[in-house]
Amino acid sequence: GNRIGKARFDIDGTEYRLAANNGPNHLHGGLKGFDKVVWQAAASERPGERSVTFARTSPDGEEGYPGNLTTKVVYTLTDRNELVIEYEATTDKPTHVNLTHHSYFNLAGHDAGDILGHELQIEAHRYTPVDETLIPTGELAQVEGTPFDFREPTAIGARIGQAGDQQLAYGKGYDHNWVTNGTGLRRVARAYEPASGRTLEVATTEPGLQFYSGNFLDGTITGKGGAVYAHRTGFCLETQHFPDTPNQPAFPSTLLEPGETYRTRTVYTFGVQR
Repeated sequence: GNRIGKARFDIDGTEYRLAANNGPNHLHGGLKGFDKVVWQAAASERPGERSVTFARTSPDGEEGYPGNLTTKVVYTLTDRNELVIEYEATTDKPTHVNLTHHSYFNLAGHDAGDILGHELQIEAHRYTPVDETLIPTGELAQVEGTPFDFREPTAIGARIGQAGDQQLAYGKGYDHNWVTNGTGLRRVARAYEPASGRTLEVATTEPGLQFYSGNFLDGTITGKGGAVYAHRTGFCLETQHFPDTPNQPAFPSTLLEPGETYRTRTVYTFGVQR
């Protein structure tokens, strides 16, 4: 998930080169990331929930990454209006792993236009500013006094075009990682769409949340019923480790060693605010 600067990283003195598929950088696993491959799938059901387990092994060297990475992702729909995503992976060589979920949401409906009227709250005091290629500078900046302060519910469109903000200019809006408060499984974000009353809460065990406001949607994708997905008609709340972590030693590590198991959990809960 997300970007790796200059499409490279080192592990124990060995350089690994990745596909530069986003300017000079590597994005979302490369030319054929995990979203573009066929997984084995198995459905299951328990009282109050239904699941699909996806599994595959990424072979050593795929997209430049070392190690045979055995991966399992379980999607569960519950009677509590939750979408639960559980990730697990093991490797036979040291490698970097940072899996995420990149669905676009529009709580007014997929064909309802832009998402700028949604009210968003993010439980974070800091975020990671980026350079002109959207790679973090390494700073953990305070959100206070900036357009990135969503500690209180704020319309996505309220400050997205604020003149003179270099970070918004780099991202053409919001395309940044927030350093979420707390540890363990905890709520990190909540979205509310006033016209429909629909809500979305996000809980995760991950340290970061990438909020992307659909700035690069350009009308080239046509969805259900012929709906055209234009500029900012969907937003993403991607739970993950920070972008470019393999090259940022001060960030929480994404390095997975043989004998370890990568596990993360994210819960999207849907509701209605009366």
